Amino acid sequence: MLLLLGVAVLSLRNMPGREQVFRAPEKLSDWGFFEGDPAALQPSSNALMYDLNTALFSDYAWKQRLVVVPDGKTVQFSADEVFGFPDGTSLVKTFYYPADFRKPGKGRRIIETRVMHKENGVWNFYPYLWNEEQTEAYYDVSGTVKQLSYTDHNGKKRQETYVVPNKNQCKSCHEFNGQSIPIGPAARHLNRDIDYKGAPVQQLELWKQHFGMQGMPATEHIARNAVWNDATSGSTAERARAYLDINCGHCHRPGGQASTSGLYLYAQERDSTRLGVYKPPVAAGRAAESFRFSIEPGSPEKSILMYRMRSLDPGIMMPEVGRRRNDEEALQLLSEWIAGMKK
Repeated sequence: MLLLLGVAVLSLRNMPGREQVFRAPEKLSDWGFFEGDPAALQPSSNALMYDLNTALFSDYAWKQRLVVVPDGKTVQFSADEVFGFPDGTSLVKTFYYPADFRKPGKGRRIIETRVMHKENGVWNFYPYLWNEEQTEAYYDVSGTVKQLSYTDHNGKKRQETYVVPNKNQCKSCHEFNGQSIPIGPAARHLNRDIDYKGAPVQQLELWKQHFGMQGMPATEHIARNAVWNDATSGSTAERARAYLDINCGHCHRPGGQASTSGLYLYAQERDSTRLGVYKPPVAAGRAAESFRFSIEPGSPEKSILMYRMRSLDPGIMMPEVGRRRNDEEALQLLSEWIAGMKK
């Protein structure tokens, strides 16, 4: 039986005593996230575009983020954790590179679109790979490698080897307490002003208008992460912590994939040792080199955190997936943060 739910055409089999079975469309366009030509990335009327204060680094790829919540359903606000979304919600993230970062309107290469869809209380992952013609994206669980070129912000020609993760790799980054959850849609990441239909709006207030946001207080009482590359948004420490939170904190926190390390890099951590200051590694070896501490105040060059974030060796680098090159500007910020710590 085919049911049009306003988000996608879904295949459901109703069987006595069993939950409904969801089957993802083979083509991205069949979800209904975009109006007209899918490559235009024009959100449909039921898809809300959103942005984060500080976003995950993905080899300098640009991203478009959409959220689709079923009509009549509400979202539960949380002060510290990811919001509570109803079944039928989709989070859609499309990765692309402008041909010229200085002139983004002059064409782009779309690589992949990742869909997180909640069904029967569980978040599932549906990765879509765009074809070379840039006309459609197709469901592909295996991942691949794409070669591309672009001109960066400084006018330099770049050759990029972009790795599309497989479905299981997506799960590894999103695991929390044994379940998959989103990463970006949390209050501290979304608490910002954005442009909406040509006018400035407070993003969380916009979400409240669209999704109810049960339990949401006034925005001035909600935590806000700094924008890591905007010096006006916070101190060096605040911007460095925001970067670590979104790039590392989903794993390095209690209940995360790296919880056994005892190194907690999520925003709510206040204990300096758990944050890495003068904290010895749980296990020594190649990934720790000869360094003694995750963070050695005043000495970024002796800090394991910096060593692993600078490395491109698969056995050493952090994060382990999602990048093949360094975020040089962010590394500079983190180095300044550690160098400025009192010994």
